Amino acid sequence: MFYAIASYILWGLFPIYFKALEAEIPPVDIVMHRMLWSFLFLAIVLTVRKQWAWVGPVLRQPRVVGGFVASALLLTANWTTYIWAVNNNHIVEASLGYFINPMVSVALGFIFLRERPRLLQWLAIALAAAAVLWLTWQAGHPPWIALTLAVTFGSYGLLRKTASLGALPGLALETALVLPLALAYLAYTTVQDHNTFASASTSTKWLLVAAGPITSIPLLMFAAGARRIPLSLVGVLQYITPSLQLLLGVWLYNEELDGARLTGFIVIWVALALYSAEGLWRTLRSGAST
Repeated sequence: MFYAIASYILWGLFPIYFKALEAEIPPVDIVMHRMLWSFLFLAIVLTVRKQWAWVGPVLRQPRVVGGFVASALLLTANWTTYIWAVNNNHIVEASLGYFINPMVSVALGFIFLRERPRLLQWLAIALAAAAVLWLTWQAGHPPWIALTLAVTFGSYGLLRKTASLGALPGLALETALVLPLALAYLAYTTVQDHNTFASASTSTKWLLVAAGPITSIPLLMFAAGARRIPLSLVGVLQYITPSLQLLLGVWLYNEELDGARLTGFIVIWVALALYSAEGLWRTLRSGAST
């Protein structure tokens, strides 16, 4: 449980890290460096643990590689949207995306995996959809940041659920697949004399290099925790991350949360309470029957 809680707390504190970079590094550059340094860090971890045996068999399966290309692109889109949102003062809306993500995952499971959501799960999805419509009506446009984050991360989770690799080699492969894009972008900015890493302060350079362990360690901690505690508990603990992001957005970075937006969030929280309570009830009932 410590591993799982720690990973969710670290993810919830990510806005502080990305805010520390915004003065000198544009969001796209942060994403590219995140890819680069994450790959290098994961390569070191795999080398130390002598876990490269999976590379050959995977590369001989074009369908598997294609699946990871898709998941890598989804992850890149998710990272880019999130970092842009944080550095453009949309942390509150970004947190909304991760609040509604569980309902998006249930809907994707129904569409693509023929999973059958239970009655309370359907009710939670309906409430979440109603909240999104309410927020759309109040703002005059859909909450595109939240929807993009929820759909990209939900779709990423769907692909990883059916993938043949675990968390560590899977993320290493994903970062390796997008590494040429990152290197090409960084080479282009260098040629154009717009390499923000070269012109950044020493502290900012070290923060960018730290993107590797900062990205990878919470994921490895989550993988270690998720294997040891019930999935229903993982589902409840995951709300630590968007809750921390929401608190940071409102109290630390002074983002607005007016009555209309708060109403939408409250409906989302009711949906999450139904979703979580239903999962816990079924787990307890299953445990009692065994």
